Amino acid sequence: MGARTPDLSACACPERVGEAALGADTCAIVVAGGSGERFGDPRGKQFVDLAGMPLMCWSVAALDRCPSVARLVVVCAPDRARQVEEDVLSRLSLAKPVVLAPSGETRQGSVLSGLSVAPRDLEFVAVHDAARPLVEVEQVEACIAAVRADEALAGAILASRCTDTLKLVEGEKIVATPDRSFYWAAQTPQVFRRRALLAAHKAAARDEYLGTDDASLVERMGGRVRVVESTRDNIKVTLPEDLALAEATLERRLLG
Repeated sequence: MGARTPDLSACACPERVGEAALGADTCAIVVAGGSGERFGDPRGKQFVDLAGMPLMCWSVAALDRCPSVARLVVVCAPDRARQVEEDVLSRLSLAKPVVLAPSGETRQGSVLSGLSVAPRDLEFVAVHDAARPLVEVEQVEACIAAVRADEALAGAILASRCTDTLKLVEGEKIVATPDRSFYWAAQTPQVFRRRALLAAHKAAARDEYLGTDDASLVERMGGRVRVVESTRDNIKVTLPEDLALAEATLERRLLG
């Protein structure tokens, strides 16, 4: 698939100079520890080619461009750390310092590992899946700004409105058609006050509770989390056909 799409890496990775933006208050945690079994590539989907670079390069590059982000943490399998450094980080001209953290047995464990090395002096953390390469700087900044502006919020997540008709099904029988106006599809990044997310993850580990995303852990502890509307372009690459869609979207964005 990559051969059919122009190499767009130069568009995404301009040369960087200087320090992180003054007042940057967020640590971005990029979760890249999954095996990608459903994708069916032995390299792992985070390393497959997308428009001239490994897929996860696009997520890292977008977060590095965010003015609010002061530090990046990349969570990966320990045996993939060298590959991340050589195939991903060395391909990018990054302005922000990056540290690696070992992934856990679950995504939830991987996020907790990333939190353990997130600087304590940064108030917010933005957790993002490496497999969402189409996230844009403006979306990340809007999510961070929502939490920063409201002290009563523990977090905010990117999400898109559900546009399909939804069916509640038991076996093969439809038992209800819920009002789709109440339903949103959660995305990443999900941004939280660092202390709130860390407390929620520690409580979940203690209780052996496995949530569906980071927001669900914070909600479980009574924290208020709001949605920031995003576009449906911010897809998660899970299957090979998702990669084709991501390539087409990148080409449209970067080549006009």
